[in-house]
Amino acid sequence: MSDWTTKTTTVHGSMREVAVLGAGGVGGLVGALLARAGDAAVTFVARDETAASLREHGLHVRSGQLGDVEVAARATAQLTEPVDVLLVAVKATGLTDALDRVAPEALAGAVVVPLLNGVEHLDVLRSRYGSERVVPAVIRVEATRVAPGEIVHGSPFVEIDLAPGDAPADAVDTVRDLLARAGVTVRVRPDEAALVWAKLSFLAPLALLTTRHRATIGEVRTAHRDELEALVAEVAAVATASGAPSDPAASLALYDRFPAGARSSMERDAEAGRPLEVDAIGGAVARAAARHGVAAPRTVRLVAELS
Repeated sequence: MSDWTTKTTTVHGSMREVAVLGAGGVGGLVGALLARAGDAAVTFVARDETAASLREHGLHVRSGQLGDVEVAARATAQLTEPVDVLLVAVKATGLTDALDRVAPEALAGAVVVPLLNGVEHLDVLRSRYGSERVVPAVIRVEATRVAPGEIVHGSPFVEIDLAPGDAPADAVDTVRDLLARAGVTVRVRPDEAALVWAKLSFLAPLALLTTRHRATIGEVRTAHRDELEALVAEVAAVATASGAPSDPAASLALYDRFPAGARSSMERDAEAGRPLEVDAIGGAVARAAARHGVAAPRTVRLVAELS
């Protein structure tokens, strides 16, 4: 993607055009932090009614870690103007429809950074935009949209890991620096498989169990600890077979860092009657297990129960 270096050469002193596809908990939080930092001109791409609300009322974030954030919001239902970076922060269940809101010419010189759950969306984005345009990424955070333009950040951290993939190194560095100056803890990891499976190995057990038991994170890690540990071990075996190192103890330690009252996004979706990412999260694990001949009966059972 040679036009990246001719278009943008330094981060400091240069305003970047960043589009955020999706203005829910993750997109709203990260977009607001970028807008507050002032290094990026941020445009939110969302449904008509959400975009109109953002333009009229702005974006408000309540965060114990980062402080309250209030920013005016540029928003549109259809992205047509060129950007440097597209952050994709929609649910996996709505990815295809959301991508139709982005005109191909808007990404002529851009990189695409997905902040989605699961692993299979990377193939979708690479097929659509080209491998050199996609920077693999994962985010760890609890952030909830309680109303259009109103975000509550509940976890004591916002962490994003990036992997170079096939994108230009300077593009990856630019994304890293923009996010870091916005207050996000950012790391660049060399191993893409390790990156995406580390997140999925943590997320799948927690999302499936909190949703199955309609329980908070604190309740799952205490009242259902044995089931959690067994499922973590099962998913870790699938990750290992998929070429990624796995650390079940690290996943359990991360669960214990969350406030006890926190809820997974899947459980919140179930409570609200919204579509669930069961297939993108648990289904992806089950399909990987089948490909590699790894037994994953707990995952398969939970996916069936929640589908």
